[in-house]
Amino acid sequence: MNIIFVLFLLVAQRAAAVTHTLKYFKTFSSGVTNLSEFVVVGYVDDVLMVHYDSNTKRVKPKQDWMENVTTDDPQYWKRETEIFVFQQHIDKNNIKTAKRRFNQTGGVHIVQFMSGCEWDDETGHVNGYMQYGYDGEDFISLDLKTMTWIAPNPQAVITKHKWDNNEGFMAGQKYYLTQICPEWLKKYLNYGRSQLLRTDLPSVSLLQKSPSSPVCCHATGFYPDEADIFWRKDGQPLFEDVDHGELLPNHDGTFQMSVDLNLSSVKPEDWEKYECVFQLAGVKDDIITKLHKDAIWTNHETPSDVLVPVIVTAVLLALVLAAVVGFIVYKKKKGAKCPPSPDSSSEASQHLNPDAMKT
Repeated sequence: MNIIFVLFLLVAQRAAAVTHTLKYFKTFSSGVTNLSEFVVVGYVDDVLMVHYDSNTKRVKPKQDWMENVTTDDPQYWKRETEIFVFQQHIDKNNIKTAKRRFNQTGGVHIVQFMSGCEWDDETGHVNGYMQYGYDGEDFISLDLKTMTWIAPNPQAVITKHKWDNNEGFMAGQKYYLTQICPEWLKKYLNYGRSQLLRTDLPSVSLLQKSPSSPVCCHATGFYPDEADIFWRKDGQPLFEDVDHGELLPNHDGTFQMSVDLNLSSVKPEDWEKYECVFQLAGVKDDIITKLHKDAIWTNHETPSDVLVPVIVTAVLLALVLAAVVGFIVYKKKKGAKCPPSPDSSSEASQHLNPDAMKT
């Protein structure tokens, strides 16, 4: 149990920092109709920033803030386009080589390539990755620590030996992943800081389908995505009777996550010992939600803090309705006449008299 608690502390400390990423995904296809032969997309912190395809042969910005890059680098778009055109030519040869290695001729075949880096804004730690896939399977990937290539299948062994023994090539890959990539990552973060470096706190709710169901602590609307949510009892994190959900994106670019707590063996008088804790990277204070029956949204009950205003509103509506009905009854007793009919040519008369619209 002590080991688990230590691991939890490490995870909690990790959530205090933000790890930023820059990734490029490149796809070259052969035998696919109605699809660009070569496509490249670039992401900063999982936000699409650039796009290139072999049909347009142009790199295009996908975020407004990417337009600012030419302020410091006027030749940026021209240079990036030239790089991707060159890589398109390289991958065209790569797919031919792969088809020979696998003894293939026709058919649909796809070469995929992913490269990128990540940077911890607190520790300054940098990591990089580079890997190839062929027809949906891993082909070869770089181990940055050992600076060697990993070949999971025999067809990639030739490539592994060729690249491992090319000192200039290996030095270039390491320099890109540990120097150039992180440098540009920081530049992109600065250009898009209003979007990428913002902090959005979530709304946290307690949900329960039925009295016998687990209580779900649900946080939604937060950014960035480096966050943690957990249950604790008497100030200690729980590892039993809890079920963590996945981190999911929202349509507006924020995220949501949840954690369930099974209360089947918990006595009602012990509920006050439990609380849900949400931690967001870069935010010092945790968001703590106490477990209380009146705070739980269910399919059969409404939290008391919401129920009170609902009841008040219903009472007010009832009073207003009673006043209106009383006034109508009063007017009838006084022999009041109906208001005069509107002019037959007016718009109101057409709505009041269905026959007015007939021809």
